[in-house]
Amino acid sequence: MSSIELDIKDQIATLTLNNPGKLNAIDLGMWRQIQENMARLSVDREIRCVVVRGAGDEAFAAGGDLEEFVTARATLAQALHYHGEVAKALNAIADCPHPTIALIRGACIGGGLEIAGSCDLRIAGEGAKFGAPINKLGFSMYPGEMEGLLRLAGPAVLKEILLEGRILSAAEAMQKGLLTRVVADDRVAGEAYASARRIAQGAPLVAGWHKQWISRLLNGRPLSDEEKAASFAFLETDDYREGLAAFLEKRKPQFKAR
Repeated sequence: MSSIELDIKDQIATLTLNNPGKLNAIDLGMWRQIQENMARLSVDREIRCVVVRGAGDEAFAAGGDLEEFVTARATLAQALHYHGEVAKALNAIADCPHPTIALIRGACIGGGLEIAGSCDLRIAGEGAKFGAPINKLGFSMYPGEMEGLLRLAGPAVLKEILLEGRILSAAEAMQKGLLTRVVADDRVAGEAYASARRIAQGAPLVAGWHKQWISRLLNGRPLSDEEKAASFAFLETDDYREGLAAFLEKRKPQFKAR
């Protein structure tokens, strides 16, 4: 039975995509569970980082569950509803105030690539494969799902992925800007969680602000005077005072997200 499994340990949450026998292909119920879990994690002030991964070693996720398309996406109304739910799930990942890491082994195809592209960092094994060969299935990528990949890789790379329908190796995906890091397959989990721990050691409010300002700057509009002033909100936080004190006292800071 398909599911999204949530585990929290040492302030790091792990969301596992699990669809046994289908290379973790994502069905509508799983998309909705992603939304629900990300909504819960986004308001949990104890969380410092979210790792998204696939169950097992064969796949992150091999796309959407095509078997249900025949019944759940057969009409225009159904398709709009179905892919609206997918877009909501992807936005929930992208808009999460906590940093997110995609831990990628094996196939990262279609909807799996969309999920990985919505995360802040993507750490993959050398044997991972990437693409969205839906041109061979006769349907196009929903614009609401295309958005994250377009921001990540740019129009030239996205056109190559969608128009050719070619599967990319991890090395090629890295070269094209789709990935943060590529390591040996047996080191992927260790590297992803080491990255999560490094993030968790930093000031959580600062991580959220960095995500916020990067997103804001991408729209190209000049910052207003109010926004410039808001960028110094850290001056009023306990964590800022703790960070400076820890540096001066030569000790590790203890951040409290306040």
